[in-house]
Amino acid sequence: MRIRITEAVRPLASAVARAPQSAALSDYDLDGRERRPRPLVPAAVLVPIVEHRQGPTVLLTQRTGHLHDHPGQISFPGGRIESRDRGPVAAALRETEEEVGLTAESIEVVGFLDDYETVTRYLITPVVAFVRPGFQLTLDTFEVAEAFEVPLDFLLDPGNHQIHGAQRNGERRRYYVIEYGEHYIWGATAGMLMDLYRRIVRS
Repeated sequence: MRIRITEAVRPLASAVARAPQSAALSDYDLDGRERRPRPLVPAAVLVPIVEHRQGPTVLLTQRTGHLHDHPGQISFPGGRIESRDRGPVAAALRETEEEVGLTAESIEVVGFLDDYETVTRYLITPVVAFVRPGFQLTLDTFEVAEAFEVPLDFLLDPGNHQIHGAQRNGERRRYYVIEYGEHYIWGATAGMLMDLYRRIVRS
């Protein structure tokens, strides 16, 4: 079933309509360091924008603390692109259903953000989608500690965009941060949200 594109999110649909640029963005961008060629693991995430009457929100998850990659961090639902997947869209939809129980019947894929390279050697394709409200989530409690929604207006407000820094492997590294209540959104997730913000500003 096709989900109606409301006036509130119509500009967003045009902003994400073009195809992603391979490895256009990365965890290294704020530091101005040149990326060296290295093997990367293809991955995909869903950027789920829920079309509530009172205004769109973005569905995010918090990973459980025991996971090997990015424990405890805020993320979009998603993961590695498996051989059985027919590309990043299929992988993002499959992982979203596995992680939070949100099925394709509630989802309309509308475009992409630029591919994003992480320091942990993933090349992520962010798949942007509109989600019809009224769904029920079923969390995979091994991977997902919590799922929550953040108003899109809050995420796109430049007053909420921060840049923090930390030492990693002896080097100073900077990264984007968006704080929403007790939730600390940073790293690749915040970087992809900044790509969404820039696209909308330019559209």
